[in-house]
Amino acid sequence: MNYTELSQAITDYTENTESSFVGNIPTFIRQAEEKILRQVLIPELRKASTGATVANSQYLARPSDMIAVYSIAIQDSGGNWEYLLNKNVTFIKEAYPADPKSRPKYYAQFVGGTSTTPGFFILGPTPDAIYSVQINYYYDPPSIVNAGTTWLGDNAETALLYGSLLEAYSYMKGDADLMAQYREQHSLAMQAFQKVGGLLQQDGYRNGEEGYGPN
Repeated sequence: MNYTELSQAITDYTENTESSFVGNIPTFIRQAEEKILRQVLIPELRKASTGATVANSQYLARPSDMIAVYSIAIQDSGGNWEYLLNKNVTFIKEAYPADPKSRPKYYAQFVGGTSTTPGFFILGPTPDAIYSVQINYYYDPPSIVNAGTTWLGDNAETALLYGSLLEAYSYMKGDADLMAQYREQHSLAMQAFQKVGGLLQQDGYRNGEEGYGPN
């Protein structure tokens, strides 16, 4: 289902072509997308970002489109990649003060990002040099409103349609019984979608995710 088909389905189901309603259809869809993507983090919504540490600085900038980190790997002097262990900020601050410095072994989410600033991870120990880094993470993909076609539209169209209809009917203050029917359909679609996400994650676990990460 592409954006044109989705927006047409919303007007068909609601039988509402009033101008302000139609003007808000992109908002309904984006709200539905956000809720779906926050509930199911599937491998297809992962990507990798390469960068480098800053010598003598504990902080590593995170990607601006990141929802949640999946893993961080750092390259040693021999060219080998090692995955950092996730800890909390308190552990890193107490266990690894500014000195001594060496290749990091741990990371923690330090400051969250905004639309204009990326946020940061804190590393422990503090890097003693510049190290190549790869961050594997879940991200916010482009909305179907802008892209026209997306993974969600192709693979979770029922969840996306009924999620959008729920937002649309909330805007309309629609019939409670019909809202309940849409909510039930959306819930069933999300249950099926979550099973798919779980199976994809389970397969990754069995395979140790060895194929996902730095080469």
